[in-house]
Formats: sequence, C-alpha cells, structure tokens
Amino acid sequence: MAELTTLESLLEMGFDRNRAEKAVANTGNQGIEQAMDWLMEHENDPDIDEPYVPPAGNILGGEAQSQPSTADSSEGIAGGDIGYIETEDGVKRPMTEEEKNEQVKRLEELMRVKQAERRERERAEEVEREKQRRKQGQELQQMRQKLQDDEMKKIAEQRQREKMEDKMARQRVKEKIARDREERAQKFGGIAPSSTTASSHPGQPSPSSPTSQGPPPTKKEYDESRIQVRLLDGSTITTVFKAQEPLAAVRVYVQMNGNTPEGQDFTLLSPYPRHVYTELDMEKPLKELGLVPSAVLVVAKK
Repeated sequence: MAELTTLESLLEMGFDRNRAEKAVANTGNQGIEQAMDWLMEHENDPDIDEPYVPPAGNILGGEAQSQPSTADSSEGIAGGDIGYIETEDGVKRPMTEEEKNEQVKRLEELMRVKQAERRERERAEEVEREKQRRKQGQELQQMRQKLQDDEMKKIAEQRQREKMEDKMARQRVKEKIARDREERAQKFGGIAPSSTTASSHPGQPSPSSPTSQGPPPTKKEYDESRIQVRLLDGSTITTVFKAQEPLAAVRVYVQMNGNTPEGQDFTLLSPYPRHVYTELDMEKPLKELGLVPSAVLVVAKK
C-alpha cells in the first residue's frame, strides 16, 4: 500500500512544518497517529510555535530536512524516501498523484476520527467535573443544613430547660406557701386570729375614759396579719401572713392562687386611704407598712 513518511504526511494535511517536525521528533518517529495525537495534545502549548532546533545526529537534521524533495539523498526526512512506494518485487517507484491524494485523504479521515475522539473525551471529562461540582455543592448544603438543625435543636433544648426551671421555681413557691398555711392552721386550729372578741360584744362600752384611773393599757403586739385581696374580676381571696413577711409574699400568693392571666403585670394598693405600693415597698415587712393585724388590698393593672 502506498505510504508517505510521517513528516510528509503531516505537511500534506496542512500542518505547519515547525509543528510537524516537533511532533515527529517528540514521538520518536513512531507513526502518523502518534504524531497527530501529540499535535492535538500540545496545540495550546505556549512554546508550540517556537523554532524547532533538532539535537545533533537527529534523523530530521542535515540536508534531508532542508531538502525534503531530493530523491537521491542518503537519508530522507524521518528516515524514509518521500514520494516513493515499494512494489511486491522490492523495487521502489515514485508515487502517482492519485496515490498521493488517496494517502492524504486517508490521513485526513484518521485525523477527523482522532479529533472526534478527543472532543468526546473532553465532553465526558467536563460532564464528570460537573457531577463532582454538584456533588460537592450538595454535600456543602447538607453540612450547612445539619449545622442549622443542630443550632435550632440547642436553642429548643435551652428554652425547654428554662421552662422547666421556671416551673420548678413556681412549684417551690407553691410548696412553701402550702407549708406556711399548714403551720398556721396547726398553730391556730384552722382559725386565723382576728379581733372577734371585741366584735362579739358590740354593746359593751369602751373601758377607756377621761376619768379612768390607773396606767393606760399596753398595746398588743401582733405577729400575723390577715390579708384580704380583691382581684381584677371583683372576687376576693383571704389568707394569713406573718407580720415580718414582705409584701412580695402577698404578690406571689396572688400570682399562684388568683385568676390573674399569666404574664399580666399588676401592683397592689390600699383603697382607704388610697396608697399604691411600689417595688421598694414589696421588700418591706407587712408590719412596717401598717398592714398588721389585718388589711384589705386591691389588685390593679400596671
């Protein structure tokens, strides 16, 4: 079969001589396919068009490269005779124009196949890179979502702990109030002390008079106070507190036992004479505020 040398074939296909020589030299003159592969792989190299300088003794150098069309040269380009074919009886003859054209067409077809294979390979590589990019994006999104879910879980757990602590604090206050109430009931037999003795004899005249003789009676000291609280809806609740308990204990009792909506801020006041108790008053004992031995308080919205 008619066959051109590698360098001649590349030149016939339209490749630049400088590039063709580099391809033949870098592939060790192993054939047209290897040279074409090298050209397609290195066509974008920044030094692809720099002048090719063959090393000493290279098969592309000397007179053969500078005069590629000389048939009687001892060594042709790439070590072969250009434009000749060998017949079955071993005799070399020049290639006809038709044989040269056929050889060029065959090489051009081979080049198109190689280029198609290269484009398909590059497309497959691009598809794979896109898959990897999407996979990395999905993994990053999943990581962000997991971090967000963990943060929301921590916030929910913190709120749950706060609610539980608040519930336990309220329970402790209720238990304290219940214990105090039980102690008072045991101490007074279930009846809170009051001025019932004096009210049981309304017709009895007062022992004090301007003409009475002897020392004045001593003032009785009360250690408890009976407090009646009128709520926002008009209903009342009554209980007994120790005289040294702060007014805040009354407010806590109203929060636990009254019908005040949860979260409703309120204050306490005395109706006669009218006096609105402040936050400072809440820390003062009932005795200091004049609420002993009994008093009526009213719940008012802030």
